[in-house]
Amino acid sequence: MRTVSLLSTIALTLLLSACGSQPPAPEQNPSGVESRTPAAVEPAPTTSKIESFDPMSVAALKDPRSPLSKRSIYFDYDSYVVKDEYQTLLATHGKFLAANPNMKMLIQGNADERGSREYNLALGQKRAEAIKKSLSLLGTREDQLEAVSLGKEKPTCSEFTEECWAKNRRGDMLYSGEF
Repeated sequence: MRTVSLLSTIALTLLLSACGSQPPAPEQNPSGVESRTPAAVEPAPTTSKIESFDPMSVAALKDPRSPLSKRSIYFDYDSYVVKDEYQTLLATHGKFLAANPNMKMLIQGNADERGSREYNLALGQKRAEAIKKSLSLLGTREDQLEAVSLGKEKPTCSEFTEECWAKNRRGDMLYSGEF
């Protein structure tokens, strides 16, 4: 009996020791590592480049840092009065035209879709003329300015909301080469 108990203890010990350890995991292939080199990074603009920005140059017309890149004057509903908030913008465009006497500006008056075609053409013309008059009062030569109406024919937004209609009640200023 003692032998059976001893053999059982040894068998149990061997069994437990066999369960206590796990066989080593099979060696895994490491996943591939891509060799990446950073792409050439353009250096940030230096201060000398920023300082060389000429606000009265023709390049300023398309530079988003320049107020000259803003070309629309917005109007209230059924109005052709240029709001005070646009006087600074118009003064900047007036200075640009004075500094560039060969440049010409086409002012396009627009209206929202409400109203008849004839009414919107007349309102668009009044808006374009109001912008032209403001620029003339700021010293811009008449022969540099032309005012036309597009009525409701060139909307920037086509939804039936007040926000969208407000975007269409505007005068757009285009320079030589853009019209």
